[in-house]
Amino acid sequence: MKKYKFYLAVIECLVASMYAHAQSSPAYSNDWLNIGAGARGLSMGGSVVASVNDATAGYWNPAGLAAVRDGATLSAMHADYFSGIGTYDYAALAIPFADNKRTIGITALRFGVDDIPNTLTLVDPVTGEVNYNNISKFSVGDYAALLSYGQIVKNTANMQISFGGNVKIIYQHVGSFANAWGLGIDGGLMIHTPTWRFGAVVHDLTTTYNAWGFNLTDTIKQQLMLAGDSIPANSSVEITKPSLAIGGGYNFKFSSKFSLLAEVNLNTIFGEQRNVLVSNKTVSISPSFGLEANIANCVFIRGGISNFTRGLSDEDSTNQKQVWAFQPSLGAGVRFGIPSLGVLSVDYAFVDLANQSSALYTNVFSLRLDIASKRHKSSFSK
Repeated sequence: MKKYKFYLAVIECLVASMYAHAQSSPAYSNDWLNIGAGARGLSMGGSVVASVNDATAGYWNPAGLAAVRDGATLSAMHADYFSGIGTYDYAALAIPFADNKRTIGITALRFGVDDIPNTLTLVDPVTGEVNYNNISKFSVGDYAALLSYGQIVKNTANMQISFGGNVKIIYQHVGSFANAWGLGIDGGLMIHTPTWRFGAVVHDLTTTYNAWGFNLTDTIKQQLMLAGDSIPANSSVEITKPSLAIGGGYNFKFSSKFSLLAEVNLNTIFGEQRNVLVSNKTVSISPSFGLEANIANCVFIRGGISNFTRGLSDEDSTNQKQVWAFQPSLGAGVRFGIPSLGVLSVDYAFVDLANQSSALYTNVFSLRLDIASKRHKSSFSK
């Protein structure tokens, strides 16, 4: 019976929380889309808005897709969170046009929790007896598809300028209890010189709206009422406000076989006050920092810091002392050619899910395949 009560509480919390989000235009609407894509970006603390140049650009900054030239590029990633309770999957494809100036991309993402026991019918409503055969399972999942486009508008020996955009389609569901559809638009810009990098991307440019529909049986409604929760209406709308990410980087070239890329990003949320480094009712700004050492364009070592937040010190029993916390990350990658196929990159990231004091880490692996015998290299290649 203890398990029954626990699972029942989980279901009630899921439905009630989902309803509260849909009704109140929450500060963290669609926040799962900020997890990241590709071990390279994750290991650099997400500081790749100015330097991303592969299929993951559809996620980080669609303007970077214009760097995909002379062959298609595939990217895929899988990660387990909280000992496998949650799973995060990502896949992307970027295909350049023959003119080497325009590129299209498609990205698919999913974050979900599967095999959640539904114990609402565990107790027979007629006899009052416990029947474990009545237990079924359901999933909670967030899905997104990004249709992307990137184009070079200027390409000289001293400067390269590109722009891009996304149309993103969002689908969310909580078992058969509720589901939502959303639509949003992102826009990005990127400027490169032989050493400097600059990038900017606006997410949810026109504001993203998720329209929720509910399918609650009388049993679920009764459980919500017993728990003191509100019964949701047949439909509701969740709003995700625009945000801006700006990045600047510099590529230090020490020799023909060794360079170091340093990048700083400023992630800005408008109209919401969050627990970040710069915060007020108008704007919240969270910085992130990333480094990437490039050895002969074959081996990469990376690190990053992100998500600065203020919290109470664990060492202070009075709960009066506040300290700053952050999320560290580390990673590495290797790149090698495969005859008659292209170039394969294997990347790894060791990421803290909370902050440096919580020590809640996960391992992330991703693959990238450049389908070409020789990938096009401009004067701006790292």
